[in-house]
Amino acid sequence: MKLEDDDYPPEKLAALRTVRKLVEFWNISPQELRGPLPPAPPPPPAGALPIRYRHPVSGETWDGQGEHPAWLRDALLKQGYTVEELKRAVTQVSSDGQG
Repeated sequence: MKLEDDDYPPEKLAALRTVRKLVEFWNISPQELRGPLPPAPPPPPAGALPIRYRHPVSGETWDGQGEHPAWLRDALLKQGYTVEELKRAVTQVSSDGQG
């Protein structure tokens, strides 16, 4: 592409010549000039995870992800429930049609 001298001010023409020389010297491709591609968008959330544990009395639930909730620690350590009882409470509620 040939630029006419009247199309640009002399400073801009000088800058364009310098840039062209540098691009040619370093063998820079147009793709390199664009810079890195933006990061891919995060995947959409998968939706709510199924409930894995439910307190038989209070009805509090936990999906098993992240830190153990306080009610779960209390149920296991202070109230004497077992993990199987808390898992069984999930299936009992869903088979009763509640939840």
